Amino acid sequence: MSNPAGSSVPRRQLGRLLKEAREKVGVTVPAAASEIEVGRSKIYRIEAGEAPLKKVEVLALARLYGVEASMTDVLVALAAETKAQGWWATFDGAMPDWFELYVSLEAAASELRQYEPVIVPGLLQTEEYAAALFQAFPENTDEQVARLTALRMQRQRLLARRAPRPPALDVILDEGVLRRPIAGMQGQLRRLAGASDAKNVHVRVLPLTAGPHRATQSGPFVILDFQAEGHRPAEPTTVYSEGLTGAVYLDKQAEVETYESAWNTLDDMVLSVEDSRDLMSALAKEYDDA
Repeated sequence: MSNPAGSSVPRRQLGRLLKEAREKVGVTVPAAASEIEVGRSKIYRIEAGEAPLKKVEVLALARLYGVEASMTDVLVALAAETKAQGWWATFDGAMPDWFELYVSLEAAASELRQYEPVIVPGLLQTEEYAAALFQAFPENTDEQVARLTALRMQRQRLLARRAPRPPALDVILDEGVLRRPIAGMQGQLRRLAGASDAKNVHVRVLPLTAGPHRATQSGPFVILDFQAEGHRPAEPTTVYSEGLTGAVYLDKQAEVETYESAWNTLDDMVLSVEDSRDLMSALAKEYDDA
């Protein structure tokens, strides 16, 4: 069974809804654990979206928390949906667990706003450019590079899928990204120049002449927005920020507002889509003249 959003998103939603229901009526974690005969650590993992739940366990917790029938149906449906697998299951072992969650969120998002000061975002990379990035890690064998590159190319199908509707992708690239000499850069620049031809993709450049801005200290980040679909409630707007050994997912209102403020600052400083396209095309042409 395949699901565009995979199992991580509904599991995350199920855990959050159960936690809200438990806290609303004042049931303790030990009491909830006793109800379904598990350790209290399992309840914490369930509420964090890190552990699956059987239908009978969902029903037991719903009764304990006094959840009304209509919401219980939603919880049961979410539990069933966690059994589905996303397309990335065929690449088992090719990505760390913390990135698997991002891929599932990315697939479920209605809009992605991405700031990238270092490299071209994965959703817009060419095969040659992506392979060059993976080859920069000496621990990656040729086979691993090929597998990781294939996974990245598969991810990109998200932007052209027919159903559900593909997300809108709004990218802000630092001009330095365009000038960094990486294998396949000419083809990559041409790919970027044409990316905004798609109705759901906008690529804009933050020029080198831009002064200091609020995102200077943030590093790269993605703001993911979601819409409700069917019985599944909308995920809260989430900020994703990645490092070498893991990633953080921020969805508290104050955290999201801070990153949205940084995005709005960038939004006022970037070149237009048209001027950005002209710059990328001009830089690609320089390779012909070299």
